[in-house]
Amino acid sequence: MEVSSGQKRRLPAALVLLLCTGWCSAFYLPGLAPVSFCEEGKEKDNCKSQIPLFVNRLDSFKSLLPYEYDAFDFCTDIDEKHPLENLGQVLFGDRIASSPYKFTFNKSESCKVVCQKEYDPKTNIDRLEFIKKGMELNYQHHWIVDNMPVTWCYVVSDDLKYCILGFPVGCLVTSDGRVKDACIINSEFNKKDTFYLFNHVDIIITYHSGKDENWDGARLVAARLEPRSYKQNDDEPKCEGPPMEIPRVLTSKLKVTYSYSVLFQESKAIKWASRWDYILESVPHADIQWLSITNSLVIVLFLSGMVAMIMFRKLHKDIAQHNQIDSSKDAQEECGWKAVHGDIFRPPYKGMLLAIFLGQGTQISIMIFITLFLACLGFLSPANRGALMTCAVVLWVLLGTPAGYVSARMYKTFGGEGWKSNALLTALLCPGIIFADFIIINVILLTKGSSAAIPLRTLVTLLAMWFGISVPLTFLGTYLGFKQRAIEHPVRTNKIPRQIPTRSFLTNPFLGIIMGGILPFGCIYIQLFFILNSIWSHQMYYMFGFLFLALIILLITCSEATILLCYFHLRAEVLTPLLTYFWI
Repeated sequence: MEVSSGQKRRLPAALVLLLCTGWCSAFYLPGLAPVSFCEEGKEKDNCKSQIPLFVNRLDSFKSLLPYEYDAFDFCTDIDEKHPLENLGQVLFGDRIASSPYKFTFNKSESCKVVCQKEYDPKTNIDRLEFIKKGMELNYQHHWIVDNMPVTWCYVVSDDLKYCILGFPVGCLVTSDGRVKDACIINSEFNKKDTFYLFNHVDIIITYHSGKDENWDGARLVAARLEPRSYKQNDDEPKCEGPPMEIPRVLTSKLKVTYSYSVLFQESKAIKWASRWDYILESVPHADIQWLSITNSLVIVLFLSGMVAMIMFRKLHKDIAQHNQIDSSKDAQEECGWKAVHGDIFRPPYKGMLLAIFLGQGTQISIMIFITLFLACLGFLSPANRGALMTCAVVLWVLLGTPAGYVSARMYKTFGGEGWKSNALLTALLCPGIIFADFIIINVILLTKGSSAAIPLRTLVTLLAMWFGISVPLTFLGTYLGFKQRAIEHPVRTNKIPRQIPTRSFLTNPFLGIIMGGILPFGCIYIQLFFILNSIWSHQMYYMFGFLFLALIILLITCSEATILLCYFHLRAEVLTPLLTYFWI
């Protein structure tokens, strides 16, 4: 068959389109690719039988120092492997490693021994003391199966079940008989001044079969466990009997046996796409979040009403009266906000510092907005660990140009000419202070042996991103900003500065700072509580939609509060509290 010249020209374009279509069909988000599992002996290229269990760092809400799994004397993998971690995981202190707990798909195990540890008060008592310290501070294990955190669910009341990401190392009954932390789950934990070690776990792995789907094998959709404490028989472990007691003071040799039982269950109700829902089932905060949004909207409507009243009644009336003043009153001295119109745009003494803060604020604001927007779209899923922090750091590095541009434009408007000093300080001042604090905290963590300490290679990477990408982009933005014309003021500035009258109580700077902070804080205090609680308790924060709405409301609230405070201070013939330092 003959092909015309026009068709020949269209063939390469069609081929490129076909290749792009195939590439798009194979595209998936990092960390979100499904993995299929088959029974032993039925493995395929796209289906494997072995299910590895990974361990992460141990942490506690009673202590600020997380530790690696290997810091405790638990069972470790002979051929230990560490998956490649992204920048966000390293900054958050994640230390993921393989474990000796290895399962075969759909093959249940009962009381399988993993390893045994023996402690002698004369030789290796320090290892046991570190584990006891971890139980006293309620340190938590964090295990991962098929990229899912293993949860521990227990019944709090008749109609409420609470789930946490991880499970405790053990618990303690104090010398006065107080049962602490997880010891309340078992009535046998009642001996005074005794530690109870969770040396056995019952794991339940739920999977969704692909028999009625278009893929082979099965996909894991849930992983739960129940921690147990058993004093195992050395000859024949049975995973039953009295709990594993560890006295406060060890006087004789102690042998600890670690074991596990695993059970596989099939579920047709849970799909792989919604397998993370079970992790969030015990934290139904939607009602509280809607209450927070409603509370924020009430504050916004209140401020909007005040701004509208000022703009459409007071300010419009003042301008109309000013325009209708007859010639006999022209010589009279103006009063109120009109008296300072010739001084409000006077260049500040600390203009460069104000310009630097404005540039850095622009950089951080754009970074936060884009990061939350991507999180709302699902690109920064909790399944992709460290993606949120990695995205934030990369965006901050790439947004050096807007920071330099805004800083340079404002600095030029203030009459500044040292654009090189402005660019250098914009790129180094605020990040330098934060990085110095970061180094000090990292040195403290290193001395304590915590896993939260950042490795030297990561620090070098951050410095390379800062000086190799962010600083040049900031200089580029500063150059572009100084190439533009200075911002023209709507009124002419008087040559002689006007004397500021005595302040009243209502125009006191501290009162203005308090009022300017309370109103925005009232809009976001519930969201702030959930964020700080998630960070402190090492839990998962997932309510990015509510957080994005709260951010929009916060911006509106800050803008309206600024308008109100500026108007009140200008009408009192004084400048705003912020401008009293920068703009005098």
